[in-house]
Amino acid sequence: MGNKRSGGGLSPAQQGAKFLGVSVLAGAVLAGIALPAVGVIGLAAKGSVEGFDELPANLKQPPLSQRTTILDSAGGPIATVYSRDRTVVPLKRISPYMQKAIVAIEDARFYEHGAVDLKGILRAVNQNAQSGGVAQGASTLTQQYVKNVFVEEAHDDPAKVAEATQQTLGRKIRELKYAIQVEEELGKKRILKNYLNITYFGQAAYGVEAASQRYFSKPAKDLKVQEAALLAGIVQSPSRYDPVNDATEAKQRRNVVLQRMADTHDISQAQADRAKKTPLGLDVSRPKNGCITAVKGAGFFCKYVEKVFKNDPAFGRTKEARAKLWDRGGLRIRTTLDPQTQRSVQASIKDHVYQTDDVATAATIVEPGTGKILGMGQSRPFGYGKNETEINLSVDESMGGGAGYQPGSTFKPIVAAAALERGMSPGKRYSAPYEMPYPSSVAACDGKTWRNDPNLPAKLTNENESEVGPYRLREATAKSVNTYFVQMIGELGICPVTEMAGKMGVERANGKPMDQAPSIALGTQEVSPLTMASAYATFAARGRYCTPIAIESISTIAGKSLPVPKSRCSRAMSERTADTINTLLKGVVEDGTGKQAGLGSRDSAGKTGTTDYRYAAWFAGYTPNMSGAVWVGDPAHERKMIDISIGGRGYGKVFGGEVPGPIWRDAMSGALSGKPDPRFDTVRLPGDRDRDDHDGHDGGGNGDDDGDDGKPGDGRDRGNGGGNGNGGNGNGGRGDDDWGGWDD
Repeated sequence: MGNKRSGGGLSPAQQGAKFLGVSVLAGAVLAGIALPAVGVIGLAAKGSVEGFDELPANLKQPPLSQRTTILDSAGGPIATVYSRDRTVVPLKRISPYMQKAIVAIEDARFYEHGAVDLKGILRAVNQNAQSGGVAQGASTLTQQYVKNVFVEEAHDDPAKVAEATQQTLGRKIRELKYAIQVEEELGKKRILKNYLNITYFGQAAYGVEAASQRYFSKPAKDLKVQEAALLAGIVQSPSRYDPVNDATEAKQRRNVVLQRMADTHDISQAQADRAKKTPLGLDVSRPKNGCITAVKGAGFFCKYVEKVFKNDPAFGRTKEARAKLWDRGGLRIRTTLDPQTQRSVQASIKDHVYQTDDVATAATIVEPGTGKILGMGQSRPFGYGKNETEINLSVDESMGGGAGYQPGSTFKPIVAAAALERGMSPGKRYSAPYEMPYPSSVAACDGKTWRNDPNLPAKLTNENESEVGPYRLREATAKSVNTYFVQMIGELGICPVTEMAGKMGVERANGKPMDQAPSIALGTQEVSPLTMASAYATFAARGRYCTPIAIESISTIAGKSLPVPKSRCSRAMSERTADTINTLLKGVVEDGTGKQAGLGSRDSAGKTGTTDYRYAAWFAGYTPNMSGAVWVGDPAHERKMIDISIGGRGYGKVFGGEVPGPIWRDAMSGALSGKPDPRFDTVRLPGDRDRDDHDGHDGGGNGDDDGDDGKPGDGRDRGNGGGNGNGGNGNGGRGDDDWGGWDD
């Protein structure tokens, strides 16, 4: 089978090479020359027999590129991806008509000759000599199979493809030698099966099963005689005989195959004549390949899975090895994506932000304690048109995302956690004026010091002029008081904060190190929604951070399981620190800036965030069993969210609790519907005796009042104020401002 041009037929140079090749091969065979010895004729330089005795180990049964199916956690399909649209099937699942048709048109004497068809070679030499060109080829089906194996191994490497298909005597000799071995070791039936599964049928369909589905939307076992003849005819020149683009040419070719089947007595002449009169009967199914076809808006999650696969050494020691395994396909990848969560994320996004808006939103939900990514979506869908994008707005740049977005005040709980871990009391008061300069100097990592320029001192303000301290941590967190947290990092130092961020998996989306500056307390370092969702999951998991994972299991088409990377969990902070943060952030959604994000009776906690000039707005929050982050903004960092319409509603200024908060609320509500309703382990904070906190959750160990009396509790809450939190002896504590060992 020659290397055809797009319009069909061979070039003059190819014709000459093929004529010469067939003639010389005929002479070699007739003379009884051992094929390996032919290399001495000096043609190696033209394409050669170098490495002639090195038979590839997988030539007899090459690992063919096939479809990979990506599934959600319930086993439902998300997308099918492939570099070759192919489904390998045994002969029993291929119509007998198809088997007969391909043999009749490509190698009618297939079952009579060995690897080399001597009669075919002599016939080709005679026909070609008479025509002065190439009227007929001499490759057997086995030789064609061997060539296809080398083309398959070359994959998309142009140089290797050219080498596998070059019209040289050296290649034909090598092809013949390999064909002899294949005939001896496989036998005719297996060769036919392998050939039908490897060969290209046009329209991006490799193998007969994919071709049958593409052209007739049916499995190969159900092909009728005229349908089988059409597919068999395509093989010689998939571009010339493409029935989708040239029905007339394809029909003529199909009828040639039908007549050939009659001539070889595979069907009767009457059958052939009837079949020739039938229309092509196409029922074309367009290929659905790649993450762009993903369901439930999971295209970006699908691409994230691909990135994980290609980047993780668990799937190959080198980048090239991982890419080859992915391209080979034939895998079933079950992911962590929860279908209920994903539907809820997409529905919430659609309700609140339009695809055509000036700004976009991205949301990600993960499971605390496991790192499983449960949902991932955005308002600009996966695609290449207007208001579509290939950039995954939820992840870091290295995983297909952008450079990230400033998280604003959603970073403040990380500062608070670092301070608590260093022994600072949550009752700590700072003056927190409306406006102040940054501290003159702040200790940084490696013994360095950040210094404020005395000539141009950097200043900051709170959101509202009414926000004037002194404040304790609870009120400063609820109101998101900037000056409080800058005063805190000024006393604490920058390094404990960046170290805590690192323990919680918070890294800049562009891969650069965190800046050693006190402004980090206000969320000036660009991060991704997945990063913030995973970081906040640390609080929900009572101080344990787990790296995000997207893949639960992978199996090959043969059912063999492949090892997959597991989440790595480590303690980022003490349970006491996490419980304190949970108490603080629970107050944010109950009484603070995140009230619009509350989940009603279900325990939830979170933090709002906005950036200077309203380029980004956030809400990051969690329940004990889910953690999510929502970002809203312009991915290009150009459109300020002032006097703007989002989701059909106008906003003078966008706040984190106003747009991202409700998106988070609706996404989480749907995701959690029907799921368990666990409670946080909360603590009683200094100063809480002045608050109406008798809600049964914020009190001491008895879970139904503030714990001051030290009576036995039911163990629902930790009971640091009174009782021991396990329904036990209730030996209690004072419950005053010095409670729990903190000194305010």
